[in-house]
Amino acid sequence: MDAFIIKGGRELQGTVRVHGSKNASLPLMAAALLTDQAVTLHDVPDLSDIRNMTRLLGTLGCETDRCDTDPGRPITIHATDQTQTAAPYDIVKTMRAGICVLGPLLAKRGKARVSMPGGCAIGDRPVDLHLHGLRALGAEISLDAGDIVATAPGGRLVGGHVFLGGPSGSTVLGTANVLCAAVLAKGQTVIESAACEPEIEDLADLLTQMGAKIQGAGSPRLVIDGVDELSGADHRVIPDRIEAGTYVCAAAITHSNIRLDNFPTDALGAALDRLNAIGVEVAPVTTDGQPVDRHRGSVTVNTADTLKPVQVFTQPHPGFPTDLQAQIMSLLCLADGNSSITEKIFPDRFLHVAELLRMGANLTRNGPSVVVTGVRELIGAPVMASDLRASAGLVLAGLAAKGTTTINRVYHLDRGYERMEITLQALGADIQRVKEENL
Repeated sequence: MDAFIIKGGRELQGTVRVHGSKNASLPLMAAALLTDQAVTLHDVPDLSDIRNMTRLLGTLGCETDRCDTDPGRPITIHATDQTQTAAPYDIVKTMRAGICVLGPLLAKRGKARVSMPGGCAIGDRPVDLHLHGLRALGAEISLDAGDIVATAPGGRLVGGHVFLGGPSGSTVLGTANVLCAAVLAKGQTVIESAACEPEIEDLADLLTQMGAKIQGAGSPRLVIDGVDELSGADHRVIPDRIEAGTYVCAAAITHSNIRLDNFPTDALGAALDRLNAIGVEVAPVTTDGQPVDRHRGSVTVNTADTLKPVQVFTQPHPGFPTDLQAQIMSLLCLADGNSSITEKIFPDRFLHVAELLRMGANLTRNGPSVVVTGVRELIGAPVMASDLRASAGLVLAGLAAKGTTTINRVYHLDRGYERMEITLQALGADIQRVKEENL
């Protein structure tokens, strides 16, 4: 396994282009199962999760071609064999988004066998809402040897009324699954308490290009009129709002001024509000005579000399994203005063707390909340990455820490950030990827 060695204390300088969204790309790739024509996606990041989804689609009869010589690195997916319906455990266990093939398979091929999904250890994430939604469309579902076995009686799902609200709000991947199932169902489907995340809007945009009839994308109520078939499409993936927020925090924690291109300002309202309260200014780069692009524009990041403490509550979109919780915690470790972070999506998503304590942070956990008492400096130390976003938070802490930080098990990071060490090196950070056995 690989590790990062970071010598902290360096100021960052330069420009970063935000990659296409991982969390959008995975359901978009799965949606290619809904048609026998080719679907081309632009700006799909090169990540381990993307490669695993490509492998998974290959087992489901899809031919995939990626052109790395094109600046947009388009990936074309063509489902040429409609007979394959089983998503194997050895691939699905590597990523939570493997469950996204369930709805498309059931809608297009009438049956599916999908292993229960894997992913990061950030708390309990059941798929009961996925199954509840698909049953509302007429699916017959059972569990067998760790697999979800689903069939559509008569070979086609039927539109229905679906409520997807859960104890922590709506379900993003559950909404994606039910939405993909509904576009080929007979009749009309209404999804209440649908996820409002930008990634669901992006999926609805692709499906609409393919011929689906969807109203209400981006709102809690989706109305889908089923169609008999879908066509291929050519689609550009939205920028990754979590990667964008992570690099804003990287600039802030090192008191650096950097520029970010392909920046999704509109998708980060709650995060930018909290960052502004801390003392981090994210300002649009304007061009004479041109309106500011709040979806794919450019911004500069400037940080006050003293960071202010704030309260943060993670919530479903448009609230503060849980996937930026670890990163803002690292930043608040150096604020002047007491901050609090309350995790309302995954109350146990605090494995990074113990690692930050090793670096001299002053953190007190009380159930789903952590009190962050700012310290003058963090001290480099050996730490262990526990999940994708915790890994990013530890990298940020290492960039600001005095001395050397060694982060083990960065394979978690590779699931969501394309060659992060290369990006940070280009900004002037002293960060190296090494094999753990060479430490």
